[in-house]
Amino acid sequence: MSGVTLGFLPSPPSNGFSVGPLFVHAYGLAYVLAVAAAIVITVRRWEAKGGNRELVYEVALWGFPAGVIGGRLYFLATSWSEVPPHWWGPLAVWKGGLGIWGGIAAGTLAGMWVLRRRGANIPVFLDAAAPALLVAQAIGRVGNYFNQELFGGPTTLPWGLEISPAHRPAGYLQYATFHPTFLYELIWNLLLAAALVWLGRHRSIRPPGLFALYVAGYSFARIGEELLRVDPAHYILGLRLNLYVASVLCLAGLAWFVRIQRGGGEAPTSGSMRRGGALLATGGLLALTGCGQTTGTTTQRNQGLSLVAPPSLAAPHRTVDT
Repeated sequence: MSGVTLGFLPSPPSNGFSVGPLFVHAYGLAYVLAVAAAIVITVRRWEAKGGNRELVYEVALWGFPAGVIGGRLYFLATSWSEVPPHWWGPLAVWKGGLGIWGGIAAGTLAGMWVLRRRGANIPVFLDAAAPALLVAQAIGRVGNYFNQELFGGPTTLPWGLEISPAHRPAGYLQYATFHPTFLYELIWNLLLAAALVWLGRHRSIRPPGLFALYVAGYSFARIGEELLRVDPAHYILGLRLNLYVASVLCLAGLAWFVRIQRGGGEAPTSGSMRRGGALLATGGLLALTGCGQTTGTTTQRNQGLSLVAPPSLAAPHRTVDT
């Protein structure tokens, strides 16, 4: 039968632009804009609670570099085979490679350390920052587009993303367009951020309930995303390592939220915050337990539960039968 060519999202012509002798990487620029947006949003929400914006700036001063370091360490621990084979490879964050779980955990823990030293209300601050973090993560995903990374399996959908041959994983070189999973996450993050703001305004949510929902909601979306992605990863029992991490954090976040809301009218205790810190550390520890797993072949990676068809079954062209 005849086929009709569908539209698609084109791949970027470059991963950055030149300013005189300097080359500005879009990935790095996206993260700078993401941090700026997170600060602006958190300042507005924190001041609405009677807080001081200077505290937000101090938290960002410590939390952002801690998040970058934590994200990079997580990536190095779980995806060492993807690191450029040069002495500067472990430092090449401009080529991508910031594990979100490590970034969130390290950045949040650093921020909580600052808040504790300043005697601030940590649960309220976390709730103020939760939607801002989601907006920041959404902006950061734009950098993945320019790096042509974090995409899913082949697709003939109109919003399929064109990936250049140099960025296609082994076993998928003959396919041109893929699921833009980073775009799916971007949209979900913005919707979840809006939902958290709405809940904070229209429902009585005990802090840090919004932050717990942020952890659970983001992790829930990552479960679906990990079922779609085909980039190299560590696998356990045929499933991507980060799927297990996301599943554990989603359930733990929901349990944490329920526990917080069942606390009645009592103020959140330091024990509650310690449980939150333990929750953030859980994902990193779980990930590290699987770091010795081999990546395996493309066929092995697609065994087990997956929403992505193996290469032999995926459509090789951007056409559909009429």
